[in-house]
Amino acid sequence: MSWAGKILRVNLTAGTVKSEPLNMEWARAYLGSRGLGSKYLISEIDPKVDPLSPDNKIIWATGPLTGTMASTGGRYTVITKGPLTGAIACSNSGGYWGAELKMAGWDMIIFEGKSAKPVYLYINDDDAELRDASHLWGQSVWKTEEMLKTGLQDPLLRVSSIGKSGENGVLYAAVVNDLHRAAGRSGVGAVMGSKNLKAIAVRGTKGVGNIRDPKAFMKVTFEKKKILAENAVTGQGLPAYGTQVLMNVINEMGALPTRNHRDVQFEGAKDISAEAMATPRESDGKKHLVTNQACFGCTIACGRISKMDEGHFTVANKPQYWGANGGLEYEAAWALGAANGVNDLEALQYANMLCNEEGFDPISFGATVGAVMELYEMGVLTAEQLGIDAKFGSAQALAHFAEITAKGEGFGKEIGQGSKRLTEKYGHPDLSMSVKGQEFPAYDGRAIQGIGLAYATSNRGACHLRGYTIASEVLGIPVKTDPVESEGKPELVKAFQDATAAFDSSGLCVFTTFAWGVADLAPQLQAACNEEFTTEELEKIGERIWNMEREFNNAAGFTAKDDNLPKRLLTEAAKTGASKGMVSKLPEMLPKYYAARGWDPEGRPTAETKARLSL
Repeated sequence: MSWAGKILRVNLTAGTVKSEPLNMEWARAYLGSRGLGSKYLISEIDPKVDPLSPDNKIIWATGPLTGTMASTGGRYTVITKGPLTGAIACSNSGGYWGAELKMAGWDMIIFEGKSAKPVYLYINDDDAELRDASHLWGQSVWKTEEMLKTGLQDPLLRVSSIGKSGENGVLYAAVVNDLHRAAGRSGVGAVMGSKNLKAIAVRGTKGVGNIRDPKAFMKVTFEKKKILAENAVTGQGLPAYGTQVLMNVINEMGALPTRNHRDVQFEGAKDISAEAMATPRESDGKKHLVTNQACFGCTIACGRISKMDEGHFTVANKPQYWGANGGLEYEAAWALGAANGVNDLEALQYANMLCNEEGFDPISFGATVGAVMELYEMGVLTAEQLGIDAKFGSAQALAHFAEITAKGEGFGKEIGQGSKRLTEKYGHPDLSMSVKGQEFPAYDGRAIQGIGLAYATSNRGACHLRGYTIASEVLGIPVKTDPVESEGKPELVKAFQDATAAFDSSGLCVFTTFAWGVADLAPQLQAACNEEFTTEELEKIGERIWNMEREFNNAAGFTAKDDNLPKRLLTEAAKTGASKGMVSKLPEMLPKYYAARGWDPEGRPTAETKARLSL
């Protein structure tokens, strides 16, 4: 049946670790990972709980296809109530950790309460115990992983941990595994830190052997891998250039948010693009990009491994950053670069490494720096307050802000609270480019209308991965839709959101959806689990998960007013590009979206919708 059938429940207050059977009725209704983990969380906490209180819970969850031979079967999800937004937080990561947990025989870990002192959880197949982490507290993610592998004398150990930002309460702190893969958004790492939980170290030797029909599973996964290999995006674009392939594409169409969304095109985009990463530097003749890298079971290999110019001002006296390291993804390169007007590729990589090393989200960090730079240019913030001259385009300011945010020093403490709180404090809340308190990713909602609606309605705050309409609006997958057209986008957004929820919950990577639809996922789940997982049933499961998350947010105090975009996108027209003169048409699209969802005008699922979805 592909689920391990067991979960670990860890009470940090009491120091207990107990095994309990997985609720199989819920597993059939919500699959696993995002869906099943969210079902457990929502069933066990008060929606109005303080995210950083001991009463909040945090869950690590795998999917039924995690750890199997299905392509990209290495994903896991961290689910909690998020401190950045106050909404449901559900953050997905790749690498090898998720597969290791599944191979140790566990579907999920639920943490409740708060430890009196720093601890980590050690799992070795069936054995699991809390151990003292006093020696790890204050260490970076990188050092924590090294110390655990050395101390436990196991180089094959997989570690999921927080750095200093999670300990210091950075509200967008991440949970990092395998050094540079991260459950990056919404502040899941801050919740981990609030519980004095430093790390989860896992060693699994059992494998995933309970596939329903192994021969059928091998056959169907082989067929689906062939589709990925033959697809232009998953077989060519992503392996060669990674997600950074989008930088020049999005910039040319006038959809690259620049200088805190004041502009939609960045004159320095080519300097921080995938092509720039693959071109030898003038300084030392070496390429920034060393190689690509794959997560567990992945046949796409979109990950980047990069090496900095050792003479660059950020690392000239810091040899610890000279080695090959996790490279820039498109979202991070945009947030650290175009969002701040910075076109220094090496400075972006340095800031990105600090985000990995100390565990904080480069999207929220970079977007918050964009707001800081705008406030500085307006004269609201001063060089004395910030510790540096912070005009748009300053690579020195970007590097400085990354350092002080990583350490939790000076103005870095304020940057670590995110743009919503920071701009409110200094009297200009409209300068926070966020939804529900979470900062935008790298696409402008004026130039790409569907993604603007997806941001506004995302259950975890502004997010591209909750309904990646860029696939259709820019890349023409599965059908081409006009990015500046609003008609039909409410239905498109709903379809993408529901399908993504199903893929996330299976344990596979959303990048497979460039080549696959739900009809490609269904036979893999049928062979691994059971015959109930038809295309129609998976679409319904995705819709059920979306509505369940929405119900939690509504109970937490969110209303239709929170499905909004910043004033800038609704009133300030794009200055250049194909969408010149346009604003977001969100007010037109939102009522149609609610209707397509089966919600009332206040954004609440109707009784009929809840009955149809068995909620």
